[in-house]
Amino acid sequence: MRMSRLFGKTLRNAPSDADTANHQLMLRAALVQQLAAGVYSYLPMGWSVIRKIEQIIREEMDRAGGQEVSMPAIQPAELWDASGRMETMGDVLFKLQDRREREMILGPTHEEVVVDLFKKQVQSYRDMPLMVYQIQTKFRDEARPRGGLMRVREFTMKDAYSFDADWDGLDASYIAARDAYVRIFERCGIPAIAVQADSGAIGGKDSEEFIYLTEVGEDTVLLCETCGYAANEEKADHKKRELPDAEPLPLEEVATPGQKTIDDLVKFLGVPHHGTLKAVFYEADGAPVFVAIRGDLDVNEAKLRNTLKAVALAPLDDDGVRKHGLVAGSASPVGLSGMRVIADDSVPGSRNLVAGANKPDVHYRNVNYGRDWQADVVTDISRARAGDACARCGGTLQTKRGMEMGHVFKLGTVYTDRLDGRFADEAGELKPAIMGCYGIGVGRVFAGVIEANHDERGIIWPPNLAPYDVHLVGLGFDKPGVRESAEQVYQQLQDAGYKALYDDREEGSAGVKFNDADLLGMPVRVTVSPRSIENGGAEVKRRTEKDAKVVPLGEAAAAVRDALAP
Repeated sequence: MRMSRLFGKTLRNAPSDADTANHQLMLRAALVQQLAAGVYSYLPMGWSVIRKIEQIIREEMDRAGGQEVSMPAIQPAELWDASGRMETMGDVLFKLQDRREREMILGPTHEEVVVDLFKKQVQSYRDMPLMVYQIQTKFRDEARPRGGLMRVREFTMKDAYSFDADWDGLDASYIAARDAYVRIFERCGIPAIAVQADSGAIGGKDSEEFIYLTEVGEDTVLLCETCGYAANEEKADHKKRELPDAEPLPLEEVATPGQKTIDDLVKFLGVPHHGTLKAVFYEADGAPVFVAIRGDLDVNEAKLRNTLKAVALAPLDDDGVRKHGLVAGSASPVGLSGMRVIADDSVPGSRNLVAGANKPDVHYRNVNYGRDWQADVVTDISRARAGDACARCGGTLQTKRGMEMGHVFKLGTVYTDRLDGRFADEAGELKPAIMGCYGIGVGRVFAGVIEANHDERGIIWPPNLAPYDVHLVGLGFDKPGVRESAEQVYQQLQDAGYKALYDDREEGSAGVKFNDADLLGMPVRVTVSPRSIENGGAEVKRRTEKDAKVVPLGEAAAAVRDALAP
């Protein structure tokens, strides 16, 4: 491809709203173009990379036993009503009506559709195990699209679904898909790691995310270097401080004028943070919820949402606090009525805590669970933080940021139960199939490849993903024989089977052309110029190396072959 004909112009500077390296580089290199918030076009070079990523995904999913299908993007809303996700995914769904006023959904994912497909194609346990996958456009009405291709409203996803007759079968399918993901990210040059994750709106039993650790990521991961434990912040467990047992002391009121926060109480009363009881108010699906947690801990809202099985969860606003008679800054579950109380499991074993007295500027000393109050539910709802002890080995947890590249789920029967996805077992009894689902955001992988493979000058494409194998730069076309020599090398590279990007532009200094070559990041650069010809031919340089070597013009293709060799 001649750069004089290439669709898409490089930029010297990235737009001001591009705040990550991958977003800046994909815009500067004319790989994508934004149409609207969270909606992008792929230009020729960007689309070339996407197709190569998709091919790697296809090869590895086929190797794992998957069969490629294509399912409709437009889905009947009644399927989503039946699964319950019309409510749980809520505002994320793009909804429309056809001309008969039938409600439809633009698919954000395809669990419902694939179960319908399964029901109509599979009757017996003999038809399983089964894994199907597709690479298809998805639609999600994200409230805050950000980070270029990291959070968008229209995107390409590889989504795979497995169906098994029993849980052992699911385990085998899950491992096959998980191993395929490891190979996919290795081949794409992304050092992704698997971490335990919350299943969110997809649901199911267990799940893992594949995360590329980078400071520009929007996910927070907890890691233990001692034992290798890794989990997304929403899922992470930690070992909580165990307090010595003590005899419950008599409950007593104490005046605490102006003391509204746990930090205030700690300073005012001279008690440690773990000697206090924190009150946090939420609204879950329209109902108030009182959350009690020890003062040295924070609430993990994902764990709380799962505990409540809530679709919508948000902190109770000031009007809600007043409406329900709560005393902000001096609230506790002691004597509380009229709302559900959820307690963290750190609370029952913690004695003689300081807690609110449900009166302004007054607190209780020596509040004890069981004697002074009871919760409707006691469970782990605390958030793991850097410095906490690992729940597995007691080592110290650290936090890192990361980009989610893919997600694998053990769904179980959550969809096949609701949508009647059954099969006949060996005894002829109808049973729900055991499902798994496995997603990779292709655009996210594209962004991750750039984030993991760049320097201060531009992109460094892994050779198997590069839009072109070689970038041929022609300089000094006004000098005799230079253009003819560059054209000969261009033809030689093509005859040898290499996909070449040829900078044949008349305008542009050597600095501009070399800067573009570094920005675009092809694995090998070949330069034909008056100086290179005077020195014996063409200059050949790997993108990752500083110095070029000169080879005879007739040996340029062979030199490129050597440079591309592993």
